[in-house]
Amino acid sequence: MDHAMHERLKVDELTEAILGGATVLGPEEERVGIVSHLHGSGADALAIVDVGGILGFGTRPVAVSMRDLDFMRDDDGHVHAVTRYNKRELKEMPVYRH
Repeated sequence: MDHAMHERLKVDELTEAILGGATVLGPEEERVGIVSHLHGSGADALAIVDVGGILGFGTRPVAVSMRDLDFMRDDDGHVHAVTRYNKRELKEMPVYRH
């Protein structure tokens, strides 16, 4: 997928209402997780990403800095993010506990 043509989200769009449920893609375009919710706000926020599991069961929540996620809309208007982390690296992060 060529993300160069996708519209990047503006800072004021980085809200839980817009980002919740967004697919997170790794460096090889593989689906590595889904944004569950945000902790904090703006560029300093953490996106809580559910990694692993099947159909929402057995997922592992990890905190990823918003600086490590590039949020955008595809041609159909769906929000997704690209990160430098692959699924293995995300699974090795500490479990997020609120």
